[in-house]
Amino acid sequence: MMKVLRLLPNCISLLRIFAVPLTVYLLLSQQMTAAFWLIIVAGVSDGLDGYLAKRLNAVTLIGTYLDPLADKTMLIAVCLCLAHLGYLPCWIIALAILRDLLILGGVLLSNVLELELSVDPILISKLNTVLQIIMVAFALGREAMGWDLLQVMSALVYLVAVTTIVSGTLYLARWTGALTSGENPASGATSK
Repeated sequence: MMKVLRLLPNCISLLRIFAVPLTVYLLLSQQMTAAFWLIIVAGVSDGLDGYLAKRLNAVTLIGTYLDPLADKTMLIAVCLCLAHLGYLPCWIIALAILRDLLILGGVLLSNVLELELSVDPILISKLNTVLQIIMVAFALGREAMGWDLLQVMSALVYLVAVTTIVSGTLYLARWTGALTSGENPASGATSK
């Protein structure tokens, strides 16, 4: 029974990934209220799978990849739809995707160069993710629930832009330092 329970966090992450096409369909067919609530459920399930993984001592290697993959897949898909529909500016989505590609490129480069770079999220990156989620929720809430949040949305877009640029710059600085010194910026360990 415990073995089955330990699979639960990864199953929840997989369900979030499988929910992405349905969410995209709901958004593109202008079913904003249903999309809003599906995204809320996805957000709650994100917290739930992390809690269960720790509580059940079920943190797995695949889970460390599935959880952020589910988060990013949902967030990017929703943001692209909202930009396409005109609810979010395209430039903020492009900026966020560029930062994510920078991080992915850093990870891939570190593997090629056999460096043990830390990919642990930094505080500003966590803040950026939270702000992106809030921005999406407000954009959807504005359309689905009729919230009048134009000034709040403008402020959120610029906060997301600032935290995206700062976090991307900090990751780049961290990894550039590691490349030039051959050290892991998180632990001080040298490359293999």
